[in-house]
Amino acid sequence: MRLKKWLLGTLLTTAMALSAPALAQSVKVALDSPQDLENSGTYVWAHTFVEHLKANGMEAEEFQRGALGEESERLDQVSQGLLEVSMSDVKSGGSLNSLVFGVYLPYFFDDLAQVDKALYEGGMLAKINEGTTPKGVRIIGFTHLGRPAGIFNTKKAITSVADMADLRMRALDEIQISLFESWGSKGTIVSWSEVPNALQTGVADGYLNPPFVPLLFGHTGFIKHYTDAGTSPSVRLAIASEDWYQGLSDEKRKTVDAAIDAANKANRAWLEKRVGIFQALEKAGVTVTELSPEARAEFREKSKAVYTSGPVSAEQLAAWNAAVGR
Repeated sequence: MRLKKWLLGTLLTTAMALSAPALAQSVKVALDSPQDLENSGTYVWAHTFVEHLKANGMEAEEFQRGALGEESERLDQVSQGLLEVSMSDVKSGGSLNSLVFGVYLPYFFDDLAQVDKALYEGGMLAKINEGTTPKGVRIIGFTHLGRPAGIFNTKKAITSVADMADLRMRALDEIQISLFESWGSKGTIVSWSEVPNALQTGVADGYLNPPFVPLLFGHTGFIKHYTDAGTSPSVRLAIASEDWYQGLSDEKRKTVDAAIDAANKANRAWLEKRVGIFQALEKAGVTVTELSPEARAEFREKSKAVYTSGPVSAEQLAAWNAAVGR
């Protein structure tokens, strides 16, 4: 199935690249979520980006989630210049430059504003792109998804680290597996498209995500518990083909840069309006648990194990510390 999706996505993008001139100039943007301006921060970013391009004389088109393949297929297409822009996971960028994984360090940032400070004022986005652009990929945006990630599961309320012991958590990557192990739990890597089946069959008991996720993706039928652990920023990436970006005329590159700026601002404005999410979860039948200060401190202390055992080197960690002014 994955091979079929990859072939379909590659054939589609190749065909479009070789078609009529008007189509060849169209900027393809691969979405990673439903087209929901109320609940999806990544779609707010992507839609604003596309509409800004169109309003300023550039053809652009949104492609629905999965239409151009899964995460790895889209990353390949971007790096090869077959796809201009993809809304992608942090793992995609991290596979090209592990420095990007600093945004996932649990309890490292005081708030989401500090994430932006490190990226844009502290120069971390530029440093990350120094490692990704030679491989054909430019990160053009970090999209906030909502409140910091918390713990969802199908079994019970989580009030302490000890409650994690008998849970097997869906992991995005090896970093999350390390994090779950630091909490005394276990992790298993499951692709996002397979998550519903994994949760319903017991392959996984839960996942780490921002609170809007089960609402947006229809998981509240089997996800029943959420703990506001506030582990790490909930972000994804907007990645672009470096060949495409560098091949733009000066005028079109200015338009693209302005569209990126507009998309970033729209995403942050959307984020500020995200209120009442816990009430929405409870209305959908998900029990929301707040950690005590003592329990949160224990999660924070246990999580520090991934600072040294994860993919971020000591030198990279120092760079992130400097970027936030520590």
